[in-house]
Amino acid sequence: MNTHSATTLTRTTPLEERIAQDPGRFRILTGDRPTGRLHLGHYFGTLHNRVRLQDLGVETFVIIADYQVLTDRDVADDLTGYVEELVLDHLAVGVDPERSTIFTHSAVPALNQLLLPFLSLVSVAELSRNPTVKDEIAHSRQAAVSGLMFTYPVHQAADILFCKADLVPVGQDQLPHLELTRTVARRFNERYGDGAAVFPEPEALLSRAPVLLGTDGTKMSKSRGNAIALAATPDETARLIRGARTDAERHIHYDPENRPEVSSLLLLAGLCQDRAPEEIADEIGALGAAALKKVVTDSVNEYLAPIRARRAEYARDRALLRRVLREGNERARAVADATLAEVRTAMNSDY
Repeated sequence: MNTHSATTLTRTTPLEERIAQDPGRFRILTGDRPTGRLHLGHYFGTLHNRVRLQDLGVETFVIIADYQVLTDRDVADDLTGYVEELVLDHLAVGVDPERSTIFTHSAVPALNQLLLPFLSLVSVAELSRNPTVKDEIAHSRQAAVSGLMFTYPVHQAADILFCKADLVPVGQDQLPHLELTRTVARRFNERYGDGAAVFPEPEALLSRAPVLLGTDGTKMSKSRGNAIALAATPDETARLIRGARTDAERHIHYDPENRPEVSSLLLLAGLCQDRAPEEIADEIGALGAAALKKVVTDSVNEYLAPIRARRAEYARDRALLRRVLREGNERARAVADATLAEVRTAMNSDY
């Protein structure tokens, strides 16, 4: 673990205390790329936390990063459909468009215009060293690395700084992106701020959410086809869990290191039941993998039932989805326009 990561980890608990004491002083930027329906890994990893922070009173911006779909895809298939699916998923889990701003990248020109001055503040070498970019490039679907892919961390800095977010919920693997955002903010302030801070240096709110494995035993992912979507039907959920990988040992116990697939299923049941996975394992014991999968299926379907009901209700009103996006885009544009005007003044290009 590098020094920055260790420092961020030690800040997390006091940061949660500060949020609880005065949630209204924080502004959060979070979001997803519209590449498919969100799944249980997303829910327990990030969505549940977004709703928690929103309900505490933290001002929340949720970006649907449609431009960033192009970073690793030659063609953005059914983008409109995927954007609507993301809106549906957020509404279903409890993101309230009256309290949180849901918007799309492409609808906020001033946000994207920040990319140009921000690019002037970082070097090619710094972009090349970013470990997240290296990983994205290694798993890219494109025949060659696009300029958009290469500048992705700076685009993400524009996403965060356009609304002057001072708090960004991230996983450990996203810390290099946030550190570059902090660097961009600091350099802009030093070069153009004239002693004043135009941009905050946002803090990381590290996710402590457990990592759920997909049905094939690897990380749950939309692109790998191993995920249980929030929108899956009870029958689809049962089928996916029946096909989930386990192991040859009959007796069920919780051991993430030596029995990762079994332990991930136990963890999923525990999250849905709000119980310790060890307790569930003790109840199943020698009944084996079939009994485990039935417990997990029942737990997931019961937990998701109200979310699925809300999703189905929202899905019947497509005009509502368009209105949520239209109003969110309008709010985001107003914030971005004000920030860009401030940037132009600071850069002495307000003419």
